[in-house]
Parts: sequence; structure tokens; C-alpha cells
Amino acid sequence: MIKAKDIMEKNITSLSPDTEIPKAVEILLKNHINGVPVVDTNGELVGILCQSDLIFQQKDIPIPPIFAILDSIFPLSSSKSLDAQFQKMAATKVAQAMVKKVTTVTPNTSVSEIASLMVEKHFHTIPVVEGKKLLGIIGKEDMLKTLIP
Repeated sequence: MIKAKDIMEKNITSLSPDTEIPKAVEILLKNHINGVPVVDTNGELVGILCQSDLIFQQKDIPIPPIFAILDSIFPLSSSKSLDAQFQKMAATKVAQAMVKKVTTVTPNTSVSEIASLMVEKHFHTIPVVEGKKLLGIIGKEDMLKTLIP
């Protein structure tokens, strides 16, 4: 059975949480990658930044739904959620735009499990970790390579 450790890319392009957004965009485009892991100074995974996180900045500012009754206004959505959206849209550093709750796999995760994650969750890039230590990254191209005899 083929496992993550057999197909993962070990030469990892990564970012620091303090990386400026324009530099992150440049790295994604230059390397033709959809997502890049974000690691701290210890090499531990703290997030992932994908093209979609950066495209999010181009959205229109959402107008929160409200309910008005007797001159009172009641928001119909969480202000915490709205604040998070505004912060992501105004991000200047990777730490503000990245996804912090990252789905990861271990070196012994089977290719079939990785394929399920990619298909069901619409992931293009999945970090391979041991504990919090980033060991590798698996992209869709890595998965496709398993189909070549």
C-alpha cells in the first residue's frame, strides 16, 4: 500500500506568519502551487495559505443581515464571524489570511485516505506532519503520479 511518505514532496516551500501578502503571492505564482504551509521558527506547522485565501481579499465587503423592530437593530449573523472576514480581507501579513485549523496527514496515511480528503473536502494541498513538525506536502500532482506505472 502506498503511503504519504512515499509520495510527499520533501523539498518544501513554506512561509513565515510574518511574510507580507505580496511576497506570498509571488511565491505561489513563481512555484505554480495552490497552497503553501506556514511554519514558525521551530519548523512547526501553524497554518496554510492557499490561493483562495488571497482571492478572498478581492471580495466585496459583506453587508450583514439585520432585523429591525421598534427602532432597534438586531444582527442576524455573528459579529465574530464578520470581524474574521474583515480581518482576512484587510490582511497584510500571512498570519492574518492563513487558515489556522489545518487538516493534515501523517507519513503513514494511505493514499486512499488522502484521495478521500482531497475529493470530499476539496483540498488541493495537504501537509504531512509528525506531531506539529512539518515533514512534507502532498499536492494533486503528487497524487496523480501514483497512477503512472
